[in-house]
Amino acid sequence: MAEVIQHANPDVVLLNEFDYSGDADPYAAADLFRENYLEVPQGTGAPVEYPYAFVAPSNTGVPSGFDLNNDGTVGGGDDALGFGLFPGQYGMVVLSKYPIQHRDVRTFQHFRWQDMPGALLPDDPATADPADWYSAEELAVLPLSSKSHWDVPVRVGRETVHVLAAHPTPPSFDGAEDRNGLRNHDEIRFWADYVRGGRTARYIYDDEGDRGGLRPGSSFVIVGDYNADPLDGDSASGDDGVPAIDQLLRHPRITDPRPTSAGAPEASALQAGANLTHLGDPALDTADFADTTPGNLRVDYVLPSRDLRVRDAGVFWPAAADPLSRLTGVYPFPSSDHRLTWTDVKL
Repeated sequence: MAEVIQHANPDVVLLNEFDYSGDADPYAAADLFRENYLEVPQGTGAPVEYPYAFVAPSNTGVPSGFDLNNDGTVGGGDDALGFGLFPGQYGMVVLSKYPIQHRDVRTFQHFRWQDMPGALLPDDPATADPADWYSAEELAVLPLSSKSHWDVPVRVGRETVHVLAAHPTPPSFDGAEDRNGLRNHDEIRFWADYVRGGRTARYIYDDEGDRGGLRPGSSFVIVGDYNADPLDGDSASGDDGVPAIDQLLRHPRITDPRPTSAGAPEASALQAGANLTHLGDPALDTADFADTTPGNLRVDYVLPSRDLRVRDAGVFWPAAADPLSRLTGVYPFPSSDHRLTWTDVKL
């Protein structure tokens, strides 16, 4: 993974599923990863330095004290505030070559799902009452974010770019109530409302109690594994019929660079299976889920605000004939089943 980052050499990078070290020394893991891997040559990669980093707690693995999956028992990953076997598992880290404005960072770990107007709260299909999968007591503690949502301002010269990082829950691993699919939808909607700002974002509050969304005219880049493909897979649509990720891809303030790779369409053709029934262009895929359901999907995104001019974009997924394909490979993957997705922008 470090060699992939060295070859891509991004100025700012978000790593999803990077375990949080704990409050005693929250930057311990990020420091070790930088010192022992990124700053050391890996294969044919050159060392890369990221003097700035941001980490924060995650909801993953934090016990809720409730039976959130309604299986009759309390405990385990499914009953945590976000799926995980210990607090901080599957966390996040932002690494940057440019200064992070830590005093202006906003985190939304504790924003409650029920506080989003029109939230798609799941319904228990076995009862007549609507939106009753979770009890009132459970909704009082259940956050919207399965990990966290971060607004991390990065200073580039005299300009500030807000790195909006998140990792919504996969819209799978549930039942007819679709609790994960609906949560995924609303986790994505959060950023759509946040960057629209104004009245739309008045309901939002951060972990310090400050309210509202992004200030008008602010530059931003939305990054992360959003576990949602615009055409294929299991993600949910809202009451308006708009697929979850299209809340961002069709947003008036957001540009979709539509990054592609040589390796994705090759993998889709070789694996066939579920990929043969897909509606989306396989060149846009960013994750290799093989030939079984749901097949390969576009789920990882780098989406800049429209005021940032896109110069180039791509997905690090080399074709099999490329020597660097050893870094992505086939299952079991040498790095990850997700591919590094990048966008170059000009301020």
